[in-house]
Order: sequence, then C-alpha cells, then structure tokens
Amino acid sequence: MTSSEARLDPALIRLAIIVLFGAVVAQLDLTMVNVGIDVMARDLHASLGTIQWVSTGYLLAYAIVLPISGWATDRFGARNLWLFALSLFLLGSVLCGLAWSSGSLVAFRVVQGLGGGLLIPLMTTILARAAGPQRMMRLMAIVAVPAMLAPILGPVIGGVLVDQASWRWIFLVNVPICLLGLVLAWRELPVVLRERHDALDGLGLALLSPGLAVLLYGCSRASTHGGFGETTVLVCLAIGSALLAAFTVHVLRRRQAPLIDLRLFRSGPFTGSAALMFLFGFTLFGAMLLLPLYYQQVRGASALEAGLMLAPQGAGTMLALVLVGRNVERVGARTAVLIGVGLTIVGTVPFALVDAHTSDVLLAAALFVRGAGLGAALVPVLGTSYHGLRQEQYAGATTAVRIFQQIGGSIGTALLVVILQHQTTAHAPGIDGLAAAFGDAFAWTLGLSVLAFLPALLLPGRERAATGAVAPAAAAPEGR
Repeated sequence: MTSSEARLDPALIRLAIIVLFGAVVAQLDLTMVNVGIDVMARDLHASLGTIQWVSTGYLLAYAIVLPISGWATDRFGARNLWLFALSLFLLGSVLCGLAWSSGSLVAFRVVQGLGGGLLIPLMTTILARAAGPQRMMRLMAIVAVPAMLAPILGPVIGGVLVDQASWRWIFLVNVPICLLGLVLAWRELPVVLRERHDALDGLGLALLSPGLAVLLYGCSRASTHGGFGETTVLVCLAIGSALLAAFTVHVLRRRQAPLIDLRLFRSGPFTGSAALMFLFGFTLFGAMLLLPLYYQQVRGASALEAGLMLAPQGAGTMLALVLVGRNVERVGARTAVLIGVGLTIVGTVPFALVDAHTSDVLLAAALFVRGAGLGAALVPVLGTSYHGLRQEQYAGATTAVRIFQQIGGSIGTALLVVILQHQTTAHAPGIDGLAAAFGDAFAWTLGLSVLAFLPALLLPGRERAATGAVAPAAAAPEGR
C-alpha cells in the first residue's frame, strides 16, 4: 500500500471524532465510578457489599450484551445501533444521577452497562469498515489516545467531581457529551445500504451471554470475597466454563451463521490479536488496579494524587501512539508489537522490585516507558485483527476480540487482588511488608507480559502486511 492510499482523509478523521464521543464516556465511566463507591455507600445508607453492585451490575450487563453486538450491527446497521446504544447509555446516566437508593442506582447502572457494552465494540467495527486493515492502524493511533488515557484520567476526574461537587456528577457529566454525540451521529454517520438478515443464533446467545456473565461474576467475587477458593466463586467459574465449552461445541456443529464464527481463528493474525488482547487486558486493567493502590497505601497519596502520579504512563502512551501511527506500515505489525511488549516489560521491572522507598523519579520514568510500550503494541494488535478477513466478518471479529479482552481484564484484576491479599499476610506487617506484597503482585504482570512475545509472532511482518492490504475501494466508507 502506498502512503497516499494509507493517508487518513478528513471524512475518516471526522468519523473517528464522532464515535469517540460515545466511546470516551463509556471508558471514563468505568474508572470514575470506583472513586465514589465509599461516598455513595454513605450517602445512600448502604453497605459496601451492596454498593459494590454498582460496579458489578455494570460489568454483568456489559458481558450479557457484548456477544450480541456483532450480529446486531449486521442486522440493524451500525448507525441505528450506535444511536440506540448511545441513547441507552445517556438514559442510564441521567437515571443514575437521580437515583434515590442503592437498589435504584444498581438497576440504572445495568441500563448504562447495556449501552456501554454495545458502544465500545461498535466503535471499532465502524472505524474498521470505513478505514480497512491498513488505514485502521493509523486511525487507531488517533482514537486509542482517549481509550488508553481513560483508566488514568478517570480516577482523577472522578476524584475532583466527588470532592468538589457530588458523586451524582460522575454520571451527570456524561449528559452533555452524549447529547452532542447523538446530534453529530444523527447528522454525520453513514446510513448502511446493505444489511444482513441472518437469523439470531438463539441457542448460541443462551449459552455465551450467561456463560460470560457468570464467569466474570465469579472473577469479580473472587476479588472481593477472599479468593478463588470460595465456594460461590468455584461454582460460578465451573458453570461459566461449562457454558462456554457448550457454546464452542454448538458453534462447531452449527451450519447456519453462528453468533461468533470460530473459523476466524484459522487466521493467524486474528488468533494472535485475540491472545494479545487477553494478555493486555490482564496487564493493563490488572495493573491499573495495583498502581493507584500502591501509591495510596504505601506512599500515602490521596486518590487525586495517585491519579496524577499515573500521568507519566499517559504521556508515554501518547508519544508511542504518534510514532507508531506514522511508522507501523514501515516496520510491520509484528516488529512494532515486539518492541512494545519489550518496553512494557522494561517499564514493569522496577515495580516488580519496588519497596517503600523506591525513587519517585525512577517509578515515573518506568511508568513513561510502560505507557510507551502499551501504546506501541495496542495499535498494530487492533489493526491486524482484521488482516485477511472479509468486511462482513469485521463485526464478529470485533466482538470476539473484545470478549477476550474483557475476560483477560476480569481474570487479571481478580487474580492480582487475590495475590496481593495473600502476599500481604505472608510478609511482615508494616509498610515494608506491604510494599513487598505489591512487588510480588507486579511480578505476575511482568510474567504475563513476557508471554505476550509468543502470540506476537503470529502477526504479519512488514512484507506480508503490505501484500495483504485491502484495496481502497474495498476499504471505502459505507454509502449514505
């Protein structure tokens, strides 16, 4: 592909900006809410165990609707589904801001989760269809900035809103952004002229959505109820795994269009991308739980200060996204990801060796390098997940990759919490022992980062990526 063919035209950039309105609020909301959990519990006179369902309910709703996003995109059209999902998220945000009890807040968070579970994969599908696999890499270098910064900025913004206003503004701040996003989407998103009318795989949905929800609930409960040995956790993990296994058997036997086509895994680049997103979910979301906790519990920082201390990781991410977006076609996806994984490992090593007195300058530099590594790896991973696939397979591929990321993030978060709890009791009491426990937990993220080298080898190199480029006509945006 020539540089002119890979150039991002103004219409494509405008499309990316429009869909970012929905994706950003959904990403920020996930991290802002955690800051206000304690305040919500006091204000609504609820126990922490009850109010924790504000996060758990959103997660389960997200998991239930995620598997259907690919089919719904093809069936109803990306534009219609986007307007519906963003409206649903807006409705949930308004209702959450007006909630009068813990029960009503949890119920309204479920509404929010149903909308959010559609928005994130739908954004990727819309952009992939408009850009094609090669331009997708450059485009993701733009749209990945807010997605990568959301886990970092979310706690900071949430802390400011809770301290200066009310926890209700964590939800109400979404309203003007969603309204503007709806207006722009109504005016600018292309109307899909061709729609598939495949019947919904009802049995597949009945197996996959509950299986995914039960599995993620088990992971969530493990992080709050003493680990993976708890009876309810073991039952949830067993039921979830059994349902997912039954879904696999069902898909392999089904002749009609399945909910998720497992034949996608015949593609090496897609398989590598899915495996990497699973590991990145663990490394990114799991570590983003540990990092602010370390600064708060070991270094004595406030929630706002801990959020600000994570800023170097965001700066490294932004720099990497700019450099990768310009050079990924030149070096190839495989090389870019291998470099990114290597940088992530280098940036994680100081945290695996951390103690209570580790230099703040060293940790800031490590976060910068770590953020650069994650940014350098994420763009080519997302871009090459569509390599060699037909455009009608994009929606299903997006759904599958997001499911792997969600499972990786949930398992990683739960596992790291359990490891941190166990190591805290294993080490001597005091700040030094607590710091050592955090170091042991970070060592697990380091190990999984090393594992990422293996699936990265499945990604296309420079020459293969060039020969597999989609022609400009096939990558053109859908007609209005």
